Amino acid sequence: MIATIYPSLIQGSIRSPRSKSDMQRACAAALLREGITTIVDPGRSNDDLAALDVIAKLGAIVQDCGDKIIVTSNGVHPHQNEINCGESGLGIRMFTPIAALSSAALTIIGKGSLVNRPMDFFDEIFPQLGIAVSTQSGKLPLHVKGPLVPKNIVVDGSLSSQFLTGLLMAYSASNAKDVTIEVSDLKSKPYIDLTLRVLKDFGMKVPVVQQHEFFIFSPEDHVQAKGEFSYEVEGDWSGAAFLFVAGAINNPIVIEGMRSDSVQADMKILEAIKDAGALLSQEGNRYKVAPASLHAFEFDATECPDLFPPLVALAAYCKGVTKIKGVNRLTHKESNRGLTLQDVFGKMGIQVELEGDMMLVHGGVQPKGANVHSHHDHRIAMAAAIAALGADGPVEIADAEAIDKSYPAFYNDLKLLGVRIDTETH
Repeated sequence: MIATIYPSLIQGSIRSPRSKSDMQRACAAALLREGITTIVDPGRSNDDLAALDVIAKLGAIVQDCGDKIIVTSNGVHPHQNEINCGESGLGIRMFTPIAALSSAALTIIGKGSLVNRPMDFFDEIFPQLGIAVSTQSGKLPLHVKGPLVPKNIVVDGSLSSQFLTGLLMAYSASNAKDVTIEVSDLKSKPYIDLTLRVLKDFGMKVPVVQQHEFFIFSPEDHVQAKGEFSYEVEGDWSGAAFLFVAGAINNPIVIEGMRSDSVQADMKILEAIKDAGALLSQEGNRYKVAPASLHAFEFDATECPDLFPPLVALAAYCKGVTKIKGVNRLTHKESNRGLTLQDVFGKMGIQVELEGDMMLVHGGVQPKGANVHSHHDHRIAMAAAIAALGADGPVEIADAEAIDKSYPAFYNDLKLLGVRIDTETH
């Protein structure tokens, strides 16, 4: 699909998308929790739908009732030997340890950019837990056969926190006792905090945490999460970040449905909005954002690398050179985002430099109308669309349907705010 975004003035209020980070964790916890779980206000992104498909294949009964999803489960009991995680990096890394709770021989696959992402950490850790595993030279498909036996292990957290999320959930579900997961150089700590919060909310066993380096499962009595339970999925700060930037660079809008007490890493977009000089106010879970005289800012996105695309869109409208740290976290995303941001924004007349772990965005110049490509990356497509709002002409985005991975309603939401968008399907 090609989406053409025309320069537009936005106004009004919009409800944020649901968090796929929260939704996918809720799906996993609903599978592991014995009984009936009602997931209220569920997410509908491609990654969310893939998670629902995974838990169904791993033994849960999933009933989609529109505004809620009812999951009935008795734990992990696969009835198919192949599990497809779609294009979800969180899905493949979280559900593989969970699937390995079973003694069944399983093949775990994905598609798109996921087939090229490194999976060699499974080869390193799983044999220590009694799991037979093989990969294609560290890539998909994965072949695993459990059951997982919790042991003291050391995990390298420098690549991703998602594998640790899966291990924590699997250890919790197996009622691990008197074992410790030691983590070195953990990145994206807030995502682990989200995992721990979900475990607690679902009544599952939660480890004692020491400085995000030691996750200690105490030798306490058996913890059994069971019975009926209801869980409401929170708003997505990753997707909402694009809406906040739109209000900051264009015209005042109200964004609803966000948890002000969220532990999501991308809530830090609020800091960037303020640092850039935009106006921000809050009333409960409603936020109002408005433009002002925007200036360059400095931001460390090491713990929240998904913010790079909206941050670059914001920086394009800020006078001066904005410095964003954390480029090394961008290589193994849906695209190599450092290079794709440089390419897409370069075509729009915005200079983006990469210097080691730092990105420099030369802003304050009106973006140009241009033809760009999403590089099959949902966040790149959304960043280009937001930057187009104040461009000197329309911006045409090829492979614009990439947004379905995380925020399928994105273009429709922009239209509700008054943006003119033409779409063409090939």
